[in-house]
Amino acid sequence: MDVGELLNYQPDRGAKRPREEESDQDPRGRQKPQTGRDSGRHPEGEDTDNDKGLEKKKVLEKLMDSDEEQEQGEPLDESSVKKMILTFEKRSYKNQELRIKFPDNPEKFMDSELDLNDIIQEMHVIATMPDLYHLLVELNAVQSLLGLLSHENTDVAIAVVDLLQELTDIDTLHESEEGAEVLIDALLEGQVVALLVQNMERLDEQVKEEADGVYNTLAIIENMAEFRPGLCTEAAQQGLMQWLLKRIKAKMPFDANKLYCSEILAILLQNNDNTRELLGELDGIDVLLQQLSVFKRHNPATAEEQEMMENLFDSLCSCLMLAANRDRFLKGEGLQLMNLMLREKKMSRTSALKVLDHSMIGPEGSDNCHKFVDILGLRTIFPLFMKTPKKMKKAGVSEKEHEEHVCSIIASMLRNLKAQQRSRLLSKFTENDCEKVDRLMELHFKYLEAVQSADKRIEGEKHDMVRRGEIIDDAIEDEFYLRRLDAGLFVLQLVCCIMVEISNAGIPQLQQRVHQILNLRGGSVKVVRHIMRESTVLFPEGDILNKKHHSALQMMVGLQKAMPGPSAIIPLSITFRNKEMQSVMLSGRLKPAHLLLLMAG
Repeated sequence: MDVGELLNYQPDRGAKRPREEESDQDPRGRQKPQTGRDSGRHPEGEDTDNDKGLEKKKVLEKLMDSDEEQEQGEPLDESSVKKMILTFEKRSYKNQELRIKFPDNPEKFMDSELDLNDIIQEMHVIATMPDLYHLLVELNAVQSLLGLLSHENTDVAIAVVDLLQELTDIDTLHESEEGAEVLIDALLEGQVVALLVQNMERLDEQVKEEADGVYNTLAIIENMAEFRPGLCTEAAQQGLMQWLLKRIKAKMPFDANKLYCSEILAILLQNNDNTRELLGELDGIDVLLQQLSVFKRHNPATAEEQEMMENLFDSLCSCLMLAANRDRFLKGEGLQLMNLMLREKKMSRTSALKVLDHSMIGPEGSDNCHKFVDILGLRTIFPLFMKTPKKMKKAGVSEKEHEEHVCSIIASMLRNLKAQQRSRLLSKFTENDCEKVDRLMELHFKYLEAVQSADKRIEGEKHDMVRRGEIIDDAIEDEFYLRRLDAGLFVLQLVCCIMVEISNAGIPQLQQRVHQILNLRGGSVKVVRHIMRESTVLFPEGDILNKKHHSALQMMVGLQKAMPGPSAIIPLSITFRNKEMQSVMLSGRLKPAHLLLLMAG
């Protein structure tokens, strides 16, 4: 029997195929007896014809499956990729030629456009062989693909975006570093980000296909930024930053694209002063504050919207690492917004506390510290100092993280406030029989115990390493130091700084209360002095040395005057042990505070 007979075969219309629900077995597994009526309905001859028909259909399906296997079984090698690229170039050129020749007659070039789209879809198979990416560059296919991003038919441009997204998939890029480097270099040389941004500007996100095109475009940028973080500055300057801000503030319903935009924005701003400055110049601080103001009195409706809110808060914190943006934050009434969020007790309260911390750190935060007192922020921050809200614990924020931010804010204000505002802050510690001093000492003993436990474990590990003959280098020491920070060392250092400040404020009541509680709890001034002595001020190289050096020395003198004991020379340093430690701090694992103390060894 040949294929033609199979294709012309038509089953007997008289035979009715039994339905699946009309099973010959009852639910208890017994076979239903065949009645005379049933036997008359399905004569044996018809059953035989049906069986033959089914066999013929199976043969036909096998033949079709074998054809598909032959098509899919063609090996992908250098020759086949070259052939595919050549076909793509020919179809692209033909489509361009017909569009120029018949600009007002779509019927003339529509078929060539369909052929072009088909070959672009076929080229997805190249993503399975990143070792062959160099062929795309050598045969100029990358430039041709980038040229199609501005094609008059957005469907073709979206098809190219889909292809680039698959080619730049981060897992695929890591399969062949050499091929990935060649591809990324070619894309950047062709100013891929600028072309992608131009394409996104003309897409209508009300159309699902075009909205997907925007999403895949953002995925391309994320993949390249993850593979080569250094391109973030270039990408932002090629119009991406401006487009992201425009898309985030657009009055559109929340969707996956807005969430993705917030993620890309946070990536661009991470550890990059150039992009932070660019965002400030584009009035990005105001855009972020406007978008976050929605969550002042309302919680995010979904988990995705909550993730977007956190991304925007992270972006704002990154921007505040730049001094110029702190002025913009102050003028944009960012302090007032954060203060209201703390009072409203919504999900945004935790992140608002983190933003306040970043806005007040260091001498650059002096203006924000004074303004925070003027807007009655002390009434908001000290209740949070006295007790960690239960809602924050439910929201997944640890008690240590909350207490760290609150103590950092208070320490920053003690360092930066002057005159009347400083007096108002110190008077808070004398209220209600110095209850805030009692809370401060409670935190001191809490974190002192946690750090001492961590130190014992670390010393035990060091002893075991020495016994095994292992070398404890700077990298291991830094890792041990990070573990001490996780145990609460940073909070302990902040608490000690606050203790020193209030003891040296010229208010005998505060100094006596600190000494009294230390004696009652079996504490010692020597322990506090040891925490301060073993510490150094931690900064990136060359960062505001003179101010910090002088301020830290003044604090040490205050400690020795307030707490009698043998004088000691306190070593100060502003350099990291190594560049890795510096990158750890900037990445956020070490909090950027004006007194982030590092073991002097």
